[in-house]
Amino acid sequence: MALGRRQLVSMLTVLLCLGFMVTALVNYVTARNLIRESIIGSELPLTSDNIYSEIQKDLVRPIFISSMMAGDTFLRDWMIAGETDVSRISRYLAEVKSRYGAHTSFLVSEQTRNYYQAEGLLKQVNPKAERDVWYYRVRDMSTPYEINVDPDMANKDELTIFVNYRVLDYKGSFLGATGVGLAVDSVRNLINEYQSRYQRSIYFVDREGRLTMFGGKRAPGSRIQDVEGLRTHAEGILGSEMGGTFEYRTADGNNHLLNVRYIPELHWYLFVEKQEDEALSGIRRTLYLNLLISLAVTGLVLFLVSLATKRYQERLEAVALSDKLTGLANRQALDIVLQRDMAEHRRSGMGVAMLLLDLDHFKDINDKYGHLAGDAVLKSVAAAIRSQLRDSDMLGRWGGEEFMIILKRTDLNAATLVAEKIRQHLAAVRMTYATHEIGLSCSIGVAVMREDDTADSLLNRADRGLYAAKQGGRNLVRDGE
Repeated sequence: MALGRRQLVSMLTVLLCLGFMVTALVNYVTARNLIRESIIGSELPLTSDNIYSEIQKDLVRPIFISSMMAGDTFLRDWMIAGETDVSRISRYLAEVKSRYGAHTSFLVSEQTRNYYQAEGLLKQVNPKAERDVWYYRVRDMSTPYEINVDPDMANKDELTIFVNYRVLDYKGSFLGATGVGLAVDSVRNLINEYQSRYQRSIYFVDREGRLTMFGGKRAPGSRIQDVEGLRTHAEGILGSEMGGTFEYRTADGNNHLLNVRYIPELHWYLFVEKQEDEALSGIRRTLYLNLLISLAVTGLVLFLVSLATKRYQERLEAVALSDKLTGLANRQALDIVLQRDMAEHRRSGMGVAMLLLDLDHFKDINDKYGHLAGDAVLKSVAAAIRSQLRDSDMLGRWGGEEFMIILKRTDLNAATLVAEKIRQHLAAVRMTYATHEIGLSCSIGVAVMREDDTADSLLNRADRGLYAAKQGGRNLVRDGE
C-alpha cells in the first residue's frame, strides 16, 4: 500500500513536471514565434513609418524648400530682369538659409554662369572644372531635381548633401539651378539618433545598392550586394519600389530581420533591421523568470506604444500636410488632392479646374510694414478666399504669396466666375494691421483639365494665365487655355 502511494505520488510528480515542462516549452516556442512575427509584421514596419515621418521633417523638407525656391516668382523675375542687383538675391538666399535652418543656400544662373550664395557672388561655374560638373548634369536632367553629396565651397569644403533644383522661366526654358544643402555630419547624427531611439540598425541605400547614408556601424561605399545573405535579396529589393520584409543570415550565424521602404522624394531605400537573437534574448530571460507576467506586461506595453505612436504619427501627418502660417493645405497636400481629383475626372468626367492666385505687390507690404504685417495679411487673405468657396473646393498655399484653388465639377466659365468673384472680394477688403489699413489686389490664372493633362501640364496652363494677368497690368483674371 505504501509503495502504491509512493508510485502514485511519483507518477503525479512526473506528470506535473512533464506538464510544466511541456507547457513551458510550448509557451516559450509560442512566445518566440509571436515575438518574431511581431518584429517582422509590426515593430519594424512601425519603426519605418515613424522614421519616414521624421525624414519628412529632417531630410525631405529641403526638397520642398528647394522646390519653393525654384518656383518663386521673385527669384525667376530677378534672373529674367538681368541679375542687376546682387544684394537682392543675396538677401533672399540668406533669408531662406536663416528661416529654414539650411546649412547653405545657392543659385546658379544659366545666362551668366554666376554662382550666388547668401554672402554674395561666390564664383562662375565652368564646364571644365571638376567641381562644377554637377551643374551641367542638372542642366541636362529630365527630372526636376537631384540629390548629391559634394564639398561646399561656401563653408570651407564641408561635405554637404545638396538638393539641386532646376529653375525654369514662365515658358519652361532653363534659367539655372537653385536649392539648399544639409551638412552630411548633421544627417549622420540624425541617423545615429534614430538608431539609439529605436534600437535598430538604420541606413539608406540608393537604386544601385550603394549605402548613401548610415550611422557608425557600416563602412562607406559598401553595397548590399556584398553583404553575406543579403545579396540574395538585393535584386528583388532594387528591382522594385514596393519594399517589404526580408530575412537573411550572415556568415557569423546571426539571423537578421529587415524592413525596406522606398522613399520617392529621395530616390533612396530606407533599411530598418534588427538581429533576431538580440531581439529574443531579453524576452527569453524574462520568460524563464515569469512567463505570464512578462507576456501580460509586454502585451500592455505594445498596446500603449502602438496607441501612442498612432496618435503621434497622425499629428505628424497633419503637420506635414498643412501650411504652418495660414493653416491651409500645403503643396504636398495639394498634390495629393489634385491627383485624386484628376483620377476621379478620368473615371466620371466630373470636371476639374485650377486657380493660381498671386497677391500683387506683396513685397511692398513686407518692405513697408515688415514681415509680421505680411504674415498677418496672408492669414487674412486665406480667410477671405475661403469665404468665397464651396466646402468641396480645395484651397492651399502654393508658396510665398501664391495660393492654389482646386474646383471640382467646374468648367472654364464657372471657374472664371469664381476667380473674378475672389478678385473683386479681395480688392474690396481693407485689412488692418496695427494702425495701418492695407489694400490688396490679386492676379489669378485659370485652367481646366483636359483629357490628356498631367498635373504639371494643368499647372503650367494656370501659371501661364497668371503670368498673362501680371503682364496685363495685375488685378486681373486670365485663363491659360
